[in-house]
Amino acid sequence: MKESEKRYIFLILLHVVLGLAMFYIPFFPKIYGYSIVLGGILFVVNSQNKNNEVLYASAYIVGSEAVLRMTGGNINYEFSKYGIVIFMLIGMYHKGISKDAAAYWIFLLLLIPGVFIATYSLKYTVDVQNKISFNTSGPLCLAICSLYTYTRKVTFKQINEILLLVGLPIITTVVYLALYTPSVREVLTGTGSNYQTSGGFGPNQVATILGLGMFIFVSRLIFFSGSKELFVINLIIAFNISYRGLITFSRGGMMTGFFMIIIIIIVTYFKINSKGRVKMNYFLVIIALAMIGIWLYTSNQTGGLIEKRYANEDASGRVKKDRFTGRGELAREEIITFIQNPIFGVGVGKASDLLQERTGESALSHNEITRMLAEHGAFGVLGLIILFATPLVLYMDNNNNVYLLCFILFWIMTINHAAMRLAAPAFIYSLSLLKVAFNEEKSIMHSE
Repeated sequence: MKESEKRYIFLILLHVVLGLAMFYIPFFPKIYGYSIVLGGILFVVNSQNKNNEVLYASAYIVGSEAVLRMTGGNINYEFSKYGIVIFMLIGMYHKGISKDAAAYWIFLLLLIPGVFIATYSLKYTVDVQNKISFNTSGPLCLAICSLYTYTRKVTFKQINEILLLVGLPIITTVVYLALYTPSVREVLTGTGSNYQTSGGFGPNQVATILGLGMFIFVSRLIFFSGSKELFVINLIIAFNISYRGLITFSRGGMMTGFFMIIIIIIVTYFKINSKGRVKMNYFLVIIALAMIGIWLYTSNQTGGLIEKRYANEDASGRVKKDRFTGRGELAREEIITFIQNPIFGVGVGKASDLLQERTGESALSHNEITRMLAEHGAFGVLGLIILFATPLVLYMDNNNNVYLLCFILFWIMTINHAAMRLAAPAFIYSLSLLKVAFNEEKSIMHSE
């Protein structure tokens, strides 16, 4: 076995052990959370970001955010986003930014009017400060990450290393979830999203991270499983992540991961030579059989409830009236707010207040697109156009970034069902702006 493969297996086992420690040692999550921040700062500062170390440190924060939130290991709830911003600013100090990244400076400026309106209309208090921070931390993180990554050159090997650093703490998350809910059948009471199978935390956010992890390790099956041992290891990890994601009963994150896998398979298939396609065909058969196996196993463990969940039925088999569990109504209300305030919007954090006034219900937006429209008005429209158009324009001269379409899809689908609660959509979006060059790393992409 090669040294690189031994290191890979060691890292996996290390994160399994970390998952055990997160569950059995009460104070360990704090140690883990603070170590990530302090270790990341030392890593970046000592290296002076010569090889884009900020991307590696930020990737690890993204992958660990959900497990730190569910165990109380973060400094505060939103710290992951601000931690990434700090890393990116350090990276900019050492490596600068592209002079052509003006689009993201404009995006940042477009956020300012909504903040001013919120400060004026809501009267500045600690509560308003928290609302503004909660709703702007995601877009701010995205903009700063994008300023750093815009057309920055990395190799195909490096971008896979970055994704691996997102994926490793997801292994820790899965171990923690398995210990938190050893028996799935005992906690299932219906087909709604389940907090008990999500570590006592938000199923939507947990499923989002697990769906991303599923994609990462399936992509490693395709690109970095040079030996049978590695293939089996990656397959087992992908199986366990997928199972834990499905039993959260939160559909958005898992469907996102599934569609990302479909896209990476299609993109790869058209980029490899005939010998690579023969090898890819074998992989596809195994991956398809594995997915069928995961579904059948999950169905068995949930007593068939998982099929009813994805068919939008309750435990008795009756079709639910609202396919989007109330999110469609929230989005509709925010569109109404935008129509009534089309220029400046109502200000950051104000949309949820207006919803409560109109309906008597208190709820936070799950859709970043309609929230941007309602709270930022026309400035939000311009901001969204920038975010949608820029990576697609870059793709014309950046088609070596085989993950680009997957990253954009992850961002679009995630902000439509989970807004920007996590740092993941901001960071993953920014990776679509990297300029990727292939290297000599042996993978299916370079089959001779």
